[in-house]
Amino acid sequence: MKLFYPLPIRDIRRETADAVSLAFDVPEALREEFRFTQGQYLTFRHEVDGEELRRCYSICAGVDDGELRIAVKAVAGGRFSTFANAALSVGDVLHVFPPLGDFHTELDPAASRRYVAFAGGSGVTPILSLVKTTLAREPTSSFSIFYGNRDSRSIIFMEELAALKDRFLDRLAVTHILSEDVQEIDLFNGQLDREKCNEIVSAIPRLDDVHAFFICGPALMMDAAEAALVDAGVGKDRILIERFSSDGPSASVDPVAPPSAARRAVAEDALARVSAVIDGRRIEFGFGPADASVLEAGHAAGAPLPFACKGGVCGACRARVLEGEAEMKVNYALEEDEVAAGHILTCQAVPRSETLVVSFDE
Repeated sequence: MKLFYPLPIRDIRRETADAVSLAFDVPEALREEFRFTQGQYLTFRHEVDGEELRRCYSICAGVDDGELRIAVKAVAGGRFSTFANAALSVGDVLHVFPPLGDFHTELDPAASRRYVAFAGGSGVTPILSLVKTTLAREPTSSFSIFYGNRDSRSIIFMEELAALKDRFLDRLAVTHILSEDVQEIDLFNGQLDREKCNEIVSAIPRLDDVHAFFICGPALMMDAAEAALVDAGVGKDRILIERFSSDGPSASVDPVAPPSAARRAVAEDALARVSAVIDGRRIEFGFGPADASVLEAGHAAGAPLPFACKGGVCGACRARVLEGEAEMKVNYALEEDEVAAGHILTCQAVPRSETLVVSFDE
């Protein structure tokens, strides 16, 4: 099982008044562990005011940039994001889980493809990684970004996007959609709601020729962009969505509880007996009436099951069902073929059989 590793902050860059990007020093011994694919994210574990918090933030660097960098936007009530913007300094150490995520397509240097992205606010972070890597590794492909913000002052990576646009004049188009600043072209004014997304999609030439559409931003914006594309006839297999909440995809989470004698054995009132295979060993525990998920039941029994967001978003808690049945309440991380192959998000799964065997090793 992979671990959280202590990484010192090498550089802090103020991107906007309420957003910073953080770059980390990765020692040579961990270079392979932290090798990432464009569009992936990192999970952080840090203690703030005596409480352990876990948050996920997307990597904004390109694969060939030679650095590991994320962006964090401060939001009202966001404990970690506020802390990161106000209190972190160069040299501070954060505990970081290696890269995860499937928000990308396979690149082919010989291919000549078109890509389109819809981004809102800090949702541009993984889009930037995708753009930088794709344009570098597919020399004849092109990218179009429709990026929604309140005003020009709130545009994260505005200068970097402008520099990329100058560098790839014929291959990168960046359209800023602003809700408060008035622009000359009506299409560029307003919010990325359903009506605006319909307008934009109808203005994109040759939709059938676009290899992939990427969407990342606030939930309503993502739903609007996806619906506009689907209604225009774009197959869902060409639409990739990266979901996150206002302070990363997670709320604060409790550390794993120590095992107690009452929970080490399967209680008499257990609704199901669960076996979890992890790192080659099997751990058994009961799923009781008070348990909200397989993950919660395992943690209450002291089982060291992996997790990050507990919101069905990040996929860090995924496992494969080997025996029995389980049902997920929500799923934002697994593709249809993964679910068909038996994978579940244990933070969202409840047993639907008396015995459930899952493996975190597959």
